Amino acid sequence: MANTFLTPNVIARAALATLYETCVMAQLVHRDYDEDFAAKIGDTVNVRKPAVFEAKEFSRANGIEIQNAQETGIPVTLNHFADVSFAVTAEDLTLRIEDFGVQLLNPAMEAIAQKIDRDILSLRDDILQEVGRPGQWAANPLGENVFAYDNPRSAIDARRVLNQRNVPAADRHLVVGPEIEAKWLSDELFHRADARGDTDGLREASLGRRVFGFDPYQTQNITVPAGSVTGNSTTEVGVAFHRTAFALVTRPLVLPQGAANAAVANYKGFGLRVVMDYDIDLKQDVVSIDCLYGTKTIDPDRAVLIKGKDVGDPEP
Repeated sequence: MANTFLTPNVIARAALATLYETCVMAQLVHRDYDEDFAAKIGDTVNVRKPAVFEAKEFSRANGIEIQNAQETGIPVTLNHFADVSFAVTAEDLTLRIEDFGVQLLNPAMEAIAQKIDRDILSLRDDILQEVGRPGQWAANPLGENVFAYDNPRSAIDARRVLNQRNVPAADRHLVVGPEIEAKWLSDELFHRADARGDTDGLREASLGRRVFGFDPYQTQNITVPAGSVTGNSTTEVGVAFHRTAFALVTRPLVLPQGAANAAVANYKGFGLRVVMDYDIDLKQDVVSIDCLYGTKTIDPDRAVLIKGKDVGDPEP
């Protein structure tokens, strides 16, 4: 049986592939990774922030003006330690587990991916500028009054805000929740946007179009809080941002001392550690998968909140 040959290396490689494919926000933000770094929980590392230059008018009389080309460093604390551990009994592994990846590994990695995305999305609390504010209504292409966040016009406002702050046009993304995705996909204005190709690892989350200079995505980790009236109003808070607005910093965990059955896998800035042990008292294998990372806002001026209608907002 294939499960007999499961090893930490095999599990780590398969888990890493699943994690990479299921993360949304983690693939859209600035990433910093060092596979040679062994950190302890709570350690702080410096993330390089891209240099910013200004084009000067050349004067032959005065010569060139040298600008500081050094990239600034931003301290990021590795304060997130995601873990999924589970036990597989001898009976399950022998009789009931037909596909370890589908039945156990994929759900475990989806849980870690959701946690990483939620931790990145929590950085929205650092953003002050917003569009689609409560009480703001606009007419859709049919002349109907709808809340501004309920149609893609709010993406135009978000683009204006970023343009006013001289944010680079490339690498701009827009992420919304499932309520807004449903409304936007039914909007004629959205379907007049330029077609775009899929991005590897984000095909399921992509809304399939380039909307007013943004690559738009949907994530279920943007939710309607309790108390909202689903279908009539929404307090989903989406975000339009440049890749360098937020950072995800990952560092590989060292193999535990005395654990012979363990492995670390790295791929495109993601690192996972898998440790396997056997509980002889309960006759079951214990599989523990974890990763260490930190999240931080690099530049709050490079992001815009897209706010939905609050419960109780009056109709126009």
